[in-house]
Formats: sequence, structure tokens, C-alpha cells
Amino acid sequence: MQHAGQNPRAASFGLVLLHGRGAGASDMIGLGEALALPDLALIAPEAPGRSWWPTSFLAPSDQMEPYAQAGLSQVDAAIRTLSESGLPRKRIGVLGFSQGACLAAEYLARRGTGLGFGFILSGGLIGTADAGTGPDAALYGFGDKVLNYDTNLAGTQIDMSCHAEDPHIPHRRFADSAARLQQAGANVSARTKPGQGHGIDEADIAKVRKLLNVTPA
Repeated sequence: MQHAGQNPRAASFGLVLLHGRGAGASDMIGLGEALALPDLALIAPEAPGRSWWPTSFLAPSDQMEPYAQAGLSQVDAAIRTLSESGLPRKRIGVLGFSQGACLAAEYLARRGTGLGFGFILSGGLIGTADAGTGPDAALYGFGDKVLNYDTNLAGTQIDMSCHAEDPHIPHRRFADSAARLQQAGANVSARTKPGQGHGIDEADIAKVRKLLNVTPA
């Protein structure tokens, strides 16, 4: 677990940063520091071997669930660290890219009640069970998932972005994830970037900075 930015005891907001496959905590800390928000406390867990899971997040639930649970536990620990330093949940958010974005989305959907913010950059929900459908070209040859959650996300601001032709994140899962999080009560902004790609751009950084650069209630 790496820390940077403002001391949580003096910060206006706390942000848990979740890396993608092959990256690490230090990469996400660098992204957090690039936001240049002086009142922001940063905390970044790191997955074993720098990968939250060894396969696609679209894989069947029996393959994904043990890794998802391990990742969710790390996010729990990061949020607990910020909370125990005095930051209320409404001033804490999660931000993830790629694998980390999928983990962030799943955390919000399963355990995100009371959190203030979520930033899902090139990701989507993992799902709670297999839907029992066959391989689907729109899901890159995987079957669909059940997105069955009972978390109340009222008051949570969620910003999502993904390319229309992302090689790792099917647009249908991205769109279904945005709709499901909205259904849970979150205020969701979902932006589709044109063409092919998989990455974070200046528009993503600007959106994060805008949502966090506010005076807390």
C-alpha cells in the first residue's frame, strides 16, 4: 500500500487508486499526483504480481470470484485506512484503470454505499454470476454475466469512460455497467470515446479534477 498527497487527517478528500495489469501502486500514485489537488489524500494498493486476476474480467464467475474477493479486500483496507484517519466515506472515492477500473466498478456495486466518488476508466462490472448464455461476439467470445447487486449508491458521483472499440472492454459491458450503477442510485456520467483505444487521456484527468476540486460539505 503506497500513500501520497495530503495527510488524510488534513485532507478534503481521499482517493483509492487501482492499477491495471502489469502496472503497480507507484504508477497510480503518479497519476494521482498529476491531478495537482493539494487537499487530496492518495492511497494505492498493489496486486500480487501486478495483476488483480490472470484472465479477462469477462471469464466465468468460478474463475473470477476468488480474485475479485481478494481485490475487494484490498480496497476495503485502503478505505479503512482513510476512514480511520478521519475522512468520512462521503469524501472518499475509488479510481481505477483497466483491471483496476473493473475492480473499482465491482467495489462500488457490491460495497460502495456512502462513498462520494467513483472513476471507472476503461472498465466494467465483473458480475455476480454467469447468465448461462453461450459465447457472444459482442462480449469477445465470453458468455454474459448477471449484474445482481443490492447496494444503495444514492449520493455517489460516478464518472466512466471507455473507447467504442476497446480491445479489452466490450462496449456492451461498459454500457450495461453504467446502466446498472445508475439503477443502484448513483449519478453516472458515461463517456464513450470514438474509435479504438485503451488508455487515460486529458479529458479523463480534467473530469476527475473537476469533480474533486470542490469544497466538501
